[in-house]
Amino acid sequence: MSDDRPVADLVTRARNGDTRAWDDLVERYAPLVWFICRSHQLSDADAGDVHQNIWLQLVSHLDTIRDPAALPGWLATATRRECIRVLQARRPHAAGYGPDAETIPDPRAGMVEQELLEAERHAALREALARLPPGCQRLIGKLIEDPPLTYAQISAALNIPVGSIGPLRGRCLDKLRADPAIVALINADAAVSDPAPARGRAFAGCGSTTARALPPRR
Repeated sequence: MSDDRPVADLVTRARNGDTRAWDDLVERYAPLVWFICRSHQLSDADAGDVHQNIWLQLVSHLDTIRDPAALPGWLATATRRECIRVLQARRPHAAGYGPDAETIPDPRAGMVEQELLEAERHAALREALARLPPGCQRLIGKLIEDPPLTYAQISAALNIPVGSIGPLRGRCLDKLRADPAIVALINADAAVSDPAPARGRAFAGCGSTTARALPPRR
């Protein structure tokens, strides 16, 4: 399934003309683009135009994206800008007779931004998980089940000693934190605030069960 392929691999193959990889990228991230369009309250027609323009922009910029794992963030930023451009064009004061779309107060802006950040964090975490070794994927999958499993249940399910779960968990989480998608997310968080708590914030929106599996490094 396309969801199992790391985004970096899909971007590389799409750059080389693989149409299936391109289709997989569109299928995977179209919901993120549509979500941002809806959060800006665009009409169906305008949202469709933004959606089309974003993928056209990606075609022309595909070779210039330095970190393919950061593609979700690139798409989110490009979509926000395109939505604002459409809103400015639709409003009578867009030509300079009033506040622009970025300065108009929106009581829902904070909530929408938080939802968007959570969507981006989920996408980054999914990409990072897909790059882990199969054993780590299986272990973390058990660790984040809801309701939570005991170590005894995980041991029985994976056929590994209870005493090895903790150390293996630590090694797998170290690999996860070092993944380019997670590093890019942490760096983006740190760029807008102090870097000390950035690691915690980067995972805060990924759901309570995932957060339990991703404690701060000791």
